[in-house]
Amino acid sequence: MRALTIAATGMSAQQLRVETISNNLSNMSTTGYNARRAEFADLHYQQVSRAGAISASDGSVLPTGVQVGLGVRAAAINVNLEQGSLSNTGGDLDVAIEGKGYLEVTLPNGESAYTRDGGLKRSADGLIVTSDGFPVAPQITIPEDATSISINGDGEVYAYFSDATDAELLGQFTLAGFSNAKGLEALGGNLFAETEASGAPNVTNPGEDGLGTLRQGYLEDSSVDAVREVTELIEAQRGYELNAKVITAADQMMAATAQVR
Repeated sequence: MRALTIAATGMSAQQLRVETISNNLSNMSTTGYNARRAEFADLHYQQVSRAGAISASDGSVLPTGVQVGLGVRAAAINVNLEQGSLSNTGGDLDVAIEGKGYLEVTLPNGESAYTRDGGLKRSADGLIVTSDGFPVAPQITIPEDATSISINGDGEVYAYFSDATDAELLGQFTLAGFSNAKGLEALGGNLFAETEASGAPNVTNPGEDGLGTLRQGYLEDSSVDAVREVTELIEAQRGYELNAKVITAADQMMAATAQVR
């Protein structure tokens, strides 16, 4: 009975949807997190009789045919790139990206990764790093005797000293843009990696080539909408229950058939 396997694919699909929603809700407070959406597609169809097939000796053809669906499959988990709201933190090394773009960081293996988490820190050597200690590219080192740091919208980092009136330019942050940012591979830790689907990064200064600017003292909140997520969670739960009822009905039909004498 095909209903058993079809309903089973439906239950698996709704389970994946619930897992995606739960991941969104668990990251409601994650800096720069973008909500995900599970997308589905129907499986192949069994062609009992094809549309357009000749059904009589006079050449009559079937107008529709008989095509039996075999269930559903996961097609993609799509990332919503909508920017989250900005929260004022007042931190010297907190930077939010207003618009498109990612900060580039260097992993321990020398490869590049990308993030929208602007909660930067200062290492023991004065290097500007992420919360996990990965240096931001290009590398910028803050002198020990610097009294404060200023970062403008173009990503230029200035240091102020007690014995000088003018600020010293330490370097400039760059932003990386992608032709298909949804194709980036999520690595965890608010990091993403380049893939063939995302295309090669276009690294330039903030505010150029359609990329955003930086705002010091702010962080980007998660774009998760709690009300929408709870609503979709209820829909997924009801979908799972309906598919479970199909399996129960199919089981009862098979039991009735087995009892026929």
